[in-house]
Amino acid sequence: MNKIKVAFLDRDGTITKEYEDEEWKNKTIPEFLQGTLPALKKITDLGYKIIIITNQGLISQGIIKLEDYEKYTENLIKELKKNKIEVLDIFFCPHTKEENCNCKKPKPGMVLEACKKYDIDIDKSFVAGDRPSDEGIAKYFNMTFFGVNYTPKDTKNKRVKNLEEIIPYIKQL
Repeated sequence: MNKIKVAFLDRDGTITKEYEDEEWKNKTIPEFLQGTLPALKKITDLGYKIIIITNQGLISQGIIKLEDYEKYTENLIKELKKNKIEVLDIFFCPHTKEENCNCKKPKPGMVLEACKKYDIDIDKSFVAGDRPSDEGIAKYFNMTFFGVNYTPKDTKNKRVKNLEEIIPYIKQL
């Protein structure tokens, strides 16, 4: 079986709108960032599988319940399917930084878990996100990183306004 190339995408601030912590309490319907849906379709058309990797420490903090996260995720998947966009998998970390788990980005746990589950070609995969923790996970695995409204510290990585702007770059990976 051939290895798959993966677009490891952060969720909040990359695919969907980011909110202040307390504002997440009643959010069950994702609000997609401008241009995200066509960009995700193009990413999959270019042969990438989409895996969402998202820190969700608000669960551990008690700001949102696991059920709230699950309902939001269910609605996210439904909307993506409606737009003919398939997500291979979603990995999330419910922990706070203080819990010192191995899954909270920039630690490698979620990507390692994905690599155990799927035959991933890390060299042809990339990460897109809006925080230093997303850049950190890309650096750990030596993957290309796209900072969505975030300027990467490593100059070999690119800052983009949205996921649409990464399309010309990933055609060359």
